Amino acid sequence: MPARTGQGFTAVFAKGFGSTLGSIGIVIGLGVMMERVLEVSGAAEQIAYSFIRWLGKKREEWALAITGYIVSIPIFVDSAFVILYPLAKALAKKGKRNLLTLGVALAGGLVVTHHAVPPTPGPLGVAGIFGVDIGAMMLAGMVLAVPCVIGIVFYAKWLAIKYPEFQPADEAEQAQDLQAIHQRYMEEKANKSLPGLFFSLLPIIVPIVLIFIKAINGLLLSTKAFTGQENNFYFQAFDFLGAPVIALSISVLLAVYTLMPKINKHEVINRLEEGLQTAGIILLVTGAGGALGAVLRESGTGTMLAQHIASLPLTPVMIPFIIATLVRLIQGSGTVAMITAASISAPIISPIPGINMLVAAQAATMGSLFFGYFNDSLFWVVNRMMGIKDVKQQMIVWSVPTTIAWVIGLCGVIILDLVL
Repeated sequence: MPARTGQGFTAVFAKGFGSTLGSIGIVIGLGVMMERVLEVSGAAEQIAYSFIRWLGKKREEWALAITGYIVSIPIFVDSAFVILYPLAKALAKKGKRNLLTLGVALAGGLVVTHHAVPPTPGPLGVAGIFGVDIGAMMLAGMVLAVPCVIGIVFYAKWLAIKYPEFQPADEAEQAQDLQAIHQRYMEEKANKSLPGLFFSLLPIIVPIVLIFIKAINGLLLSTKAFTGQENNFYFQAFDFLGAPVIALSISVLLAVYTLMPKINKHEVINRLEEGLQTAGIILLVTGAGGALGAVLRESGTGTMLAQHIASLPLTPVMIPFIIATLVRLIQGSGTVAMITAASISAPIISPIPGINMLVAAQAATMGSLFFGYFNDSLFWVVNRMMGIKDVKQQMIVWSVPTTIAWVIGLCGVIILDLVL
């Protein structure tokens, strides 16, 4: 009996692991390959430079936040901040612009979409575990992210009031003329051989549009006006093109052929392989999360807990939010927090009638924004690059903004639950 029980557990675990990665593993791989191409080609820099040039002086924090909001959809948040932080530093003008304001605005735009919008691996894994359409997940994540980013930007402006004379701890950097840095940066980017803005944005926009069109078509086909039109060429074509694997494959090809047209194929392959090297731990965590959910479902634990939760004076979609918050606080990684929350809560809340899994999925992603501090890699990236060494100031600069986004995200999830 124990042997059979052990074998049964192993079979369920393997099935859950495989089925989760079977639906999203390839998409995660394609996403990290696209990220690497956008990073090494200078596309991310071009997007940032263009927004700054359009929005002009005195609105740099909004330009950086918008840049972060867009760039972090395909690029890992830590890498994106390292790439774009020199821009924030260059834009700081002595006596006029505060480096904390610009750095936190940039990091805020990056972190929220990293947590909420596929094809970033975390929300992509959550969508797979909850069985949510990726197009709907992208749309909901992009909408919920906007007020979170706005809240962080206003907080970033307040930091300029609290620390009006802030300068990086490096004395050599203190002596630099920030006005000259800004001028030099703008001249450098104007003369640097960067890809055009259209081609820089193309690999990001195309998969989003294709996935959105597929999602909208699904809604249209559910109405009486389009009943029986499933075999129409238009719907068939976008059903194929809007599949996440196909949409991301198109995106990778666009990125390679438009952003790296003169680079030989061996170097292109090397760049793509560099991206895939970062996907291993993400795939392992995501697969393990799916396996945990399968065990909870097969054991009947999920159904038993669902019956108890349904009787609580708490909307069940808050369960993944609470779990993600606790896991985030304990171990720091937003990706691990949201996938763990999804894995534990999906089999618990799915038997409860009237639960919208899209709202539950977004609850898991928003809960994972809570209080980024010492066990969060981005906490150290942001604070170290801005030269902040005092622990209290580090938490004011980064832990508080992520918590503001967490509170606003909670409000957004509650509103979304009421609407849907």
